[in-house]
Amino acid sequence: MPLPLLTAGVGIGAVALLHFRDPHVEGAYGVCPVYALTGMYCPGCGGMRSVHNLTDGRIVDALHSNLIAVPLLFGLALWVGAWAVRAWRGQRLVLPRIERSTMWILLALIAVYCVFRNTPWGGWLTPV
Repeated sequence: MPLPLLTAGVGIGAVALLHFRDPHVEGAYGVCPVYALTGMYCPGCGGMRSVHNLTDGRIVDALHSNLIAVPLLFGLALWVGAWAVRAWRGQRLVLPRIERSTMWILLALIAVYCVFRNTPWGGWLTPV
């Protein structure tokens, strides 16, 4: 039981840190190495800003900062919650199963997202 609680605690602590230490302030957490080297946004760019916006209740801004981060955060929270409930009941951790084709589709969507957000047409997907 301690590992799921520790994982949940670290996650809650990270979200709290992002809420109280605003990543919108330039240099607050450093610079994305991909952006620093290439000038292009990676799929993770804006993720911390997205979580900060989410904790402020600004859902549209959170989605605008990083479209992938919001569903990923909720999915991870649900999975850790289910893990904690299963551990409480004395059951083992169940890893989610993803079909190979589903995984390739998700990876392709992430690649398209990464390319599209760096084009003039995808300007609305750049971090705010």
